[in-house]
Amino acid sequence: MFANRYDLAIAPLHFILLYFIITQTNSNYRCVAHGDWEQSMIEAVQLHKEFGAFQAVREISLQVAEGEVVALLGPNGAGKTTTVRMLGAILKPSSGAARIAGYDVVAQAREVRHVVGLLTEFPGLYHRMRAMEYLAFFGALQGMQARACAQRGEQLLKQFGLWDAREKRLDSYSKGMKQKIALIRALIHDPPVLFLDEPTTAMDPHSARTVRDAIAELRAARRTILLTTHNLVEAETLADRIVVVRGGQIVAEGTRAELTRQLLGEPVWELRLAAPSERAAALLDGLAPIEALGDDWVQYRCIDARAINPQLIGRLAARGIPVVSLAELPRSLEDVYLSIVADDNAERGTWNASAERAAALPATAEIYLEEVQP
Repeated sequence: MFANRYDLAIAPLHFILLYFIITQTNSNYRCVAHGDWEQSMIEAVQLHKEFGAFQAVREISLQVAEGEVVALLGPNGAGKTTTVRMLGAILKPSSGAARIAGYDVVAQAREVRHVVGLLTEFPGLYHRMRAMEYLAFFGALQGMQARACAQRGEQLLKQFGLWDAREKRLDSYSKGMKQKIALIRALIHDPPVLFLDEPTTAMDPHSARTVRDAIAELRAARRTILLTTHNLVEAETLADRIVVVRGGQIVAEGTRAELTRQLLGEPVWELRLAAPSERAAALLDGLAPIEALGDDWVQYRCIDARAINPQLIGRLAARGIPVVSLAELPRSLEDVYLSIVADDNAERGTWNASAERAAALPATAEIYLEEVQP
């Protein structure tokens, strides 16, 4: 793992401690087996987190199935990161319960950390290490054999375009490269569950596309992904379902189509005519409510386009009114999102930073390893 004594000497003290724990526990420890997973890979029931008087997360309940990608959206301070930290067995909930791949996040925190790949918003990197050394260390923490870890590391570095930079120290990487190596670290042990916080932050368009393609491949491989992002296009493209958090609570949940219909109403269609016509509005009598009207166009809400639009076209044809276009007006996820988070006046108390530090679960070397009983 370390090429020479110089590399060992410049490593952080806690890094050296973890290194010696791993190298001295060959046969007594192993990576926790995934076992038989239930259909729901992420389960949260009324998760609540308080830091002193401040309510960061309030009664969040969530289920994510195997192979499902769920996007967690919300403004800054909504409680998204705190929720992910509880699900990743980093923070202990004040109340409520959660299970990841069947493991309780409090009673079985070590097992949870084995089956989760976690990419945080600000990933800590050991900057003096090279890429393969870095991945070898975290692979060892997850119980991977050195050869298997090296093969997996090579595959991922090539996939994300970092293979040619493998001999460079991480402190020489650009922001986008650092984000990619942190993502590779989360993927190194091929976990069944992934928590990805802003995975394409600081990346150029080509790199971001590579990451999005990788997420799509992981979904095809039945990996379960909770994606936290402010990139609405990314959420719309990748997620099977969208969960919106505001004021520490889930305020909306569903597919893009479900949320759009629920929050913005039935689809709006626009009819454009070849010439101004005063009869256009009359043609919609008894068919659909009109939303807006112009000299040569009309917009209307359409509950059942398959039934209503053929009737409208028939009426236009019977009266010899030429049509330029008839199309549904596009409605973006941004429209839906802004309609949800526009009013965030929930009273959540006063922030207490010392309470946050006290709430963290222990993060020592033993969380990565499970002792095998003889």
